[in-house]
Amino acid sequence: MNLSNLSRRDLLRVSASGVVAGALPLSARPLRGGDGSVGRARSVVVILLSGGPSQLDTWDPKPEAPEAIRGEFSSIETATSGLRICEHMPRLARRTDRIAVVRSLSHTEHNHLLATHVALTGRPTPVPRGGSDLDRVQSRTDFPNFAAALDYVLPRNDGVPTGVSLPNYLIEGPLTWPGQHAGFLGIRHDPWSINQDPNDPGFRVDSLSLREGVPPARLENRRGLLAGLERTASERSTAALGFQSQQEAAFSLLTSARVTDAFDIHREEAVTRDRYGRNKLGQSLLLTRRLVQAGVPMIQAAMGIVQTWDTHVDNWGRLKNVLLPQLDQGLEALLDDLENSGHLSETLVVVMGEFGRTPRISTLPGSDIPGRDHWAHVYSGLFAGAGVQGGQVIGQSDEIAAYPVSRTWSPADVGTTILSSLGLDSEVEIMDPLGRPNRLLNGSVITPLYG
Repeated sequence: MNLSNLSRRDLLRVSASGVVAGALPLSARPLRGGDGSVGRARSVVVILLSGGPSQLDTWDPKPEAPEAIRGEFSSIETATSGLRICEHMPRLARRTDRIAVVRSLSHTEHNHLLATHVALTGRPTPVPRGGSDLDRVQSRTDFPNFAAALDYVLPRNDGVPTGVSLPNYLIEGPLTWPGQHAGFLGIRHDPWSINQDPNDPGFRVDSLSLREGVPPARLENRRGLLAGLERTASERSTAALGFQSQQEAAFSLLTSARVTDAFDIHREEAVTRDRYGRNKLGQSLLLTRRLVQAGVPMIQAAMGIVQTWDTHVDNWGRLKNVLLPQLDQGLEALLDDLENSGHLSETLVVVMGEFGRTPRISTLPGSDIPGRDHWAHVYSGLFAGAGVQGGQVIGQSDEIAAYPVSRTWSPADVGTTILSSLGLDSEVEIMDPLGRPNRLLNGSVITPLYG
């Protein structure tokens, strides 16, 4: 293949198909940047508040609304003039100079599974309307999530995974929520999933440790033997190729000191671990910071198992006593550490749920403890770092936080902002199983974030 005869658009398509991307130097890959607003992040942290936090009880309180809308919480002033947030996030209220609050996120999916796919891929789940949730579970027909798409376009070969997901894989009974893997791109591009609690005293990623009696030299011998047995690629099935890629990733991880050290959270001093909070959320954010420092480009921290933030029942008790204090403490520590180490300027931090919650308070049948139901028409998210101008509010909801009254921003826009910040060009396309080109950046950059 003569690369000199390819047009810029052809090069972008070929790179995204995986034919030459791994062979090109980074400067020749489909990147953009240098304009001061995009292409400046080395890492992105997506903190997914799985289940959907209430916008009224977090970032978009409505203190003048009727009590049946307003709820039980008061709002407090912040470091940003005119910005008030929930009273149970006093630490973050002091840090809003680093944070941009977007109050007009919006889409149309009110089902957890469909909304999670939209939130993590920027696209609707490819299933028919109606049916049961079993028709909407994770599938290899799904669109790849942001980390998987990044790995497909810009694969790494230095032993550092492109994407890491922690601490929970979102599974509810027989339902595996979509949007968590590479979908139709195949398992070789799946983010590396750590399905363990970093707050557990025995936390240890076994797959990063060599078995007793297997020194590094012996591991390399085994790797060579395996390669010799699998030299003829044309004779391997697609499944076998995917398995081989997983094996290669495992070999790289086992021999990468940066990665193994990053996951050794026990190296942190006790005072640091206390500062993040001795709970799964806090320690996951501490582990996230260590992965950023190790150079992992995309970390998805699913803060809670499925439905953790799904507060149909006891919305205010759960938020007040557990969820908001843990988020307030852990996120403050993460932002402080990234700032103090110089990493915040090159790390985009995004905090969001798959949707918000209903303005009107409700009570489920059989329960007398009120809560709020699913609501995707308008909800809020936080953005910080990598050129984001803190101390501002973007977008506005109506007087009861039910609908937007300004420009809305979709999950596609969030995904485009994420991938643009990492340097991907707006023209990059990937082909779906039917051979149709899909523009990877399928929305608009949330330009007000950058002032």
